[in-house]
Amino acid sequence: MGNLSTTSDDILACTRSLIVAGGYNGFSYADIADVVGIRKASIHHHFPTKADLVRTLVARYRADAEAGMANLDRQTPGALEKLRFYVRYWESCITDASAPFCICALLASQLPVLPEDVGLEVRAHFRSLSQWLASVLERGARERQLQLTNTPRVEAEAFMATVHGAMLSARAYGDPKIFGFVTGQLLNRLAPSE
Repeated sequence: MGNLSTTSDDILACTRSLIVAGGYNGFSYADIADVVGIRKASIHHHFPTKADLVRTLVARYRADAEAGMANLDRQTPGALEKLRFYVRYWESCITDASAPFCICALLASQLPVLPEDVGLEVRAHFRSLSQWLASVLERGARERQLQLTNTPRVEAEAFMATVHGAMLSARAYGDPKIFGFVTGQLLNRLAPSE
């Protein structure tokens, strides 16, 4: 049985990299079969349809992100440190190209062509991330660790949009350093002035 989960994990990992490279419509089960080294029928055994596959990938991605945010809440006391850690996580993923783009941000740009159940998972990820950011920002403002110019909810949406936009700019320019330039300004703006 252990082998089944490994094959499933390999299929999901391959799918993630193919989505980052070419979006939802940029790959087929044949592409996955070539990379993973299995027959298309094996992929269908694990994930009967492409929508099942991508929905499962996004649901797992969201669960991993939520676990990461909960872990960050436990291990990092200050609000600004939490935000810095979140940004640094993406900066290292972009720099070493291990995960150069948030798959949910990429899929959000393709919502009109996505199956409805995949779109629901993508939206759920955005809501989850936004809620976490809003709670960090609200606590940071209350404890005077952060300087907000708007409500925590609006600031959370702006933070999320800026991080995703910085990913896009880094990709457009082919320069991972762009991400740090953009997000560095964002963090400086939120830091309380001395």
